[in-house]
Amino acid sequence: MTTTITAQALTDFCDEYLQAANFSDYCPNGLQVDAGVPIDKIITGVTASQALIDAAIAQNAQAILVHHGYFWKGEPAPLTGMKGNRIRSLMQHGISLIAYHLPLDAHPVIGNNAVLAKELDLQIVGALYPHEKYPVGNIATTAPISAQAFADKISKVLGRAPLYIGNDPSRTLHKIGLCTGGAQDMIEQAYAMGCDAFISGEVSERTTHFAREMGIDYFAAGHHATERGGIRKLGELIADRLGVAVTFVDVDNPV
Repeated sequence: MTTTITAQALTDFCDEYLQAANFSDYCPNGLQVDAGVPIDKIITGVTASQALIDAAIAQNAQAILVHHGYFWKGEPAPLTGMKGNRIRSLMQHGISLIAYHLPLDAHPVIGNNAVLAKELDLQIVGALYPHEKYPVGNIATTAPISAQAFADKISKVLGRAPLYIGNDPSRTLHKIGLCTGGAQDMIEQAYAMGCDAFISGEVSERTTHFAREMGIDYFAAGHHATERGGIRKLGELIADRLGVAVTFVDVDNPV
C-alpha cells in the first residue's frame, strides 16, 4: 500500500524533529512552496536546483526536500529569471518544496556535522562556539592521525580529494574543528579553541594565509560534498517513520 502525506504534515514532522523553531536563519525553514498535492514520493537533495526539480519531475515525485532552498535574505523578491523558472516548474508539475538550513547543520544525530564526523571516525566533544545552545559548528577528537592520512580519509569518504592547506602533511592531528558548507572563516574560532585542524566545505583566499601563519591545518572538502549527509539521513528517517517513498538524488557539484 502506498502511503501519502500532505506537505504540511511532512513539514510538521520535520519541524519537530529538527527543532526548526529554535533557529534564527538566513532563509525560511520548512514549507517554502506548497503545491497542494498529496505526497507519496519525495526526492531529497542538497540544493533545489533546476536539475533536481527535473529529476523530481522525471520520477513523478510530489515533493522535494533539500538543505538549500529559496528566499534567502537579501536576494531580490520578484519571481523572475532563474528563480521564476524554478517556481514555475514546481507549480506546473504539482511539486512542493521543503527546506532546512541551519537546523539540518546542527542536529546532533542526523545533522551535516554529525554525519560527517561519524563518517570520518571523529568523536564530537563540544561546540565550536560554547555559548550556542544549538551549535552549528563542533569540536571533535580523533585517534592520532597525520594530516596526509586525514586528507586521504576525507577523499575516501566523500569521493573527492580535499584542498589541504598546511605546513607539514606529517603533522599529527588530535583535535579537529568542523562545520560543513561555507564556514571557512570559522577557522579563526577553531584556532582560538585550540584545534589542530579545521574542516569545512569552501575556502577563501584569506583562509590560506590564516592557516599558514597561525599553524592550523585546513581541509576544504567541498560545500556540496560535506552537506550530502544530513539531507540523505533525514530522507531515510522519513521513509522509516512515515512510510513515504524517498529517493536521494545527488546532483554533482564540484564546489
